[in-house]
Amino acid sequence: MTRATQSANGLASYVENHWVNWLSTGIEILIILAIAVVLRAVVRRMITQLIARMNRGAEASAQGGALGGLLVNAERRRQRSEAIGSVLRSVASFVILGTAALMVLSSLHIDLAPLLASAGVAGVAVGFGARNLVTDFLSGVFMILEDQYGVGDVIDAGVATGTVIEVGLRVTKLRGDNGEIWYVRNGEVKRIGNLSQGWSTAVVDVQVGYGEDLDRARALIAATAEDMAKDEPWDETLWEPVQVLGLEEVSPESVVIRAQAKTMPGKAAGVARELRWRIKKSFDEAGIGFLGGTPEQIPQDAADAAASVAPPSALANPSSPQASRATPLPTGEPSGPHLQK
Repeated sequence: MTRATQSANGLASYVENHWVNWLSTGIEILIILAIAVVLRAVVRRMITQLIARMNRGAEASAQGGALGGLLVNAERRRQRSEAIGSVLRSVASFVILGTAALMVLSSLHIDLAPLLASAGVAGVAVGFGARNLVTDFLSGVFMILEDQYGVGDVIDAGVATGTVIEVGLRVTKLRGDNGEIWYVRNGEVKRIGNLSQGWSTAVVDVQVGYGEDLDRARALIAATAEDMAKDEPWDETLWEPVQVLGLEEVSPESVVIRAQAKTMPGKAAGVARELRWRIKKSFDEAGIGFLGGTPEQIPQDAADAAASVAPPSALANPSSPQASRATPLPTGEPSGPHLQK
């Protein structure tokens, strides 16, 4: 009974001596957690408002002019804003909650040095093991922040070429020309060629016979391009008049005249095809020949002469012109030197 009384008295004395510290520590932990939660909510709300302001600024620039509207895509803005907002919110939550956790452990008088050392070693091990994932993530973050490309852009990523259909922090999805979908890791992209920013250039090389009138051909190309620029939808696709640059190549059989046009981003291929189509029709109407031209018809006399010269064949049709014109060998005469004695 005495031992139980002593234990109870000791526990009561311990509680009496330390309850104030426990109470102050608990209040300190509650205050730290409350501040962390409130600060996290405020920071996330500020980030959301910042992203919304960026979207409003992009929409205002799109409404300010036709060029801005062409360069700014709604889906591109949405995905880029979501990605940036997600990254910023994750970083803010990690920093705030991580700092709060360390402060709570410090309030509980836990030595943080071994914990931080273990966390550092574990971080290095994870970093080496998942270095490709980290590289992809960091590359994706900088691609999005720098707005190197977005949804709807046609890009050449080196490992694949196509239209961007989704931009992620780790993987970018491209739609190829044949309909295939390429999943390109952001860490593998060493260089990016964006074919949809600003404007594109349509280049058309017209091959003309060497003996044709070059001034006439040049004037016809310019007139055809001018007529094309007046028709829909090419009047909006062509941003500048088509320029006939001159001779690109000269050979003994033909010359090459190069024409160039500044077009809407991503529309250069369609403009070049349509311009070639119209130039071909204009040249046919004007009688200007291309290299090779249409094969000439072989005269009937020449065909008959060729038939008379052609040797007969054992597998030929007996009623063919060659068989009818062939002279049979005399009977009994040797048909070759190897039969002579």
